[in-house]
Amino acid sequence: MNKLRDLLNLQRKAFLAEGPPSAEVRRNRLDRLLAAVLGSADELAEALSADFGNRPAGLTLGHEVAASIDLVEHLRANLEEWMRPVEYPDDFLPTTVDVDPLGVVGVVGPWNFPITLVVHPAAEAIAAGNRVMIKFSDGNVRTGEVFAKAIAKHFDPSEVAVVLGGAELSAAFSALPFNHLMFTGSPAVGKLVQRAAAENLTPVTLELGGKNPVVVGHDADITDAAVRVAGSRLANGGQFCLGPDYVFVPRPSVDEFVERTQQAFIDLLPRYATNPAVTSVINEKNFDRISNLVNDAVAKGAQTVLGVSEGGRAALADRATRRIPPTILLGVTDEMLIADEEIFGPVLVVYPYDDIKEVIEYVIDRPSPLAAYWYGDDSEDFREFRRRTASGGMARNDFAVQMFQHDVPFGGVGQSGMGAYHGKAGFDTFSHRRAVTTSQLPVPFAVQSVTFNEEETGQTRARISSALDRVTGRLRQRSAECAK
Repeated sequence: MNKLRDLLNLQRKAFLAEGPPSAEVRRNRLDRLLAAVLGSADELAEALSADFGNRPAGLTLGHEVAASIDLVEHLRANLEEWMRPVEYPDDFLPTTVDVDPLGVVGVVGPWNFPITLVVHPAAEAIAAGNRVMIKFSDGNVRTGEVFAKAIAKHFDPSEVAVVLGGAELSAAFSALPFNHLMFTGSPAVGKLVQRAAAENLTPVTLELGGKNPVVVGHDADITDAAVRVAGSRLANGGQFCLGPDYVFVPRPSVDEFVERTQQAFIDLLPRYATNPAVTSVINEKNFDRISNLVNDAVAKGAQTVLGVSEGGRAALADRATRRIPPTILLGVTDEMLIADEEIFGPVLVVYPYDDIKEVIEYVIDRPSPLAAYWYGDDSEDFREFRRRTASGGMARNDFAVQMFQHDVPFGGVGQSGMGAYHGKAGFDTFSHRRAVTTSQLPVPFAVQSVTFNEEETGQTRARISSALDRVTGRLRQRSAECAK
C-alpha cells in the first residue's frame, strides 16, 4: 500500500508541477502508448494464449492490439477541438467553460480482454491531460508482465505506470484517492471497487456485465439470426461482457432456430476439441463454474443440444484443456442457477415466446444488462422493446457493433455499470468543466444577495404568482384532456 501511495504521489506531484499539458505533449504520450502496444504485439499474443491455455493470435492481434490504432488516431486528430474552452456570451454574465484534466486516473482492467480494456480508457485519460496508473488483471500473469515491460520502456512512471498483483493489491489500488477510477469487470467486484472508492469520494466509471438478452423478431430470417447469434456466443470462448446469454425466439420457430444454431456452431468451429481457433476457458475455477451452471440446469429438467461435430459431451468437456462444447439449453426455469447468473462461456439459453409483451416483462423484471440485441426489421415490436427496456447499449441484426463508433458513449446502466467512455465520451469522463463567469451586472449580485427592499420583494412575489398561474393552467388543461 505504501508503494502504491508513493507512485500516486509521484504522479500527482508531476501533474501539478506540469499543469495541463499541451496538445503536443498529449499527442506524444498517445504515440508512446500506441508504440508500446504495437511494438510488443506478437509477444502479447503469445503470452495471452498461454494465459488462456489457448487463444488465437488473430483474436489478440485484431481485437486487442490493432483495435487501438484507430482510437489513438481519432484522439490525436480531435484533441485541440475538445480542449478548447467553450464561450457562453451574455450581456451581463459572459462565461467561459474551461476543459481541465482531473489529475491522476486509475484504470482497473479485466481478464477477458485485458489489453484493450486498459489501453482504451488510458488513452482517453491521457488525451484529457491526465497521468494514469493501470492495475493489470491478475488473471493474465504472463501478459501483465509483457505489458508492464512495454509501458515502462516508453514511459516514466510519473506519466503512466502499470502495477501487477492479486486480490490484495486490487483492493489497495481501489482504495487510493485517485481523481477518477475506471473499473471493468463483474458487478460483484464492481460493488467492492465503488465501496472502496467512496471512502475518498473518488468518482468511478464502472463497465460491468449482465445477462444480455437477444430477441429474434417474428419477421427475422431464422437462419441468418442463428448464424449471427452462434458467432457472438463463440466469440472469445463466450467470455465477452457483450455476449448473448439468452435468446427469445417465436414459438413456431424454436426448433428451426435451435437446429440452425447447432449447425452454425459446428460450421464455425469444426473439430471443436482440437480446433486452434477455439479460445479456452480462462481457468479451472471458471470452467467448473460454467459446468456447474449447465449440470444444475440439467438436473432440474433442462434439455441440452450440443453444437459439436465429434459427438458426445463427455469427450469434449475437457478440464485439462478447459474446453466446454457449445451448448444450447432449453426448458430453463427460474429456479435454475443459470437463469440468474451471467454465463460467460459458450452456453446459450433459448426461450420461446408468443407476444413481445412476454419478452419485455421478462427483461424489465431483471437487472439491466450491458447490451440487448434484436434480429429483425425496425418493426412495431422492436420499437416497443426498445422503448420499454433498459440496457447499456443495443444493436440490431449484429453483435457488439454498438461499441465500434469512436464517439458513441459506451457503458452500462444500473447493475451493468455507470458512466461511459469511448472517444469524446471518454475525454469528457476524464475531464472537468470549470465555469469562469465575469459579472457585468449593474447591481452586483454580491450586493443583491444581502439587501432586500419591499419593492423588490413585491416584484418577486408577483413573478412567483405569475409562474404558478401558468403551471396551474397547464395542469388543468392536461387533466381535462385525460378526462376526455
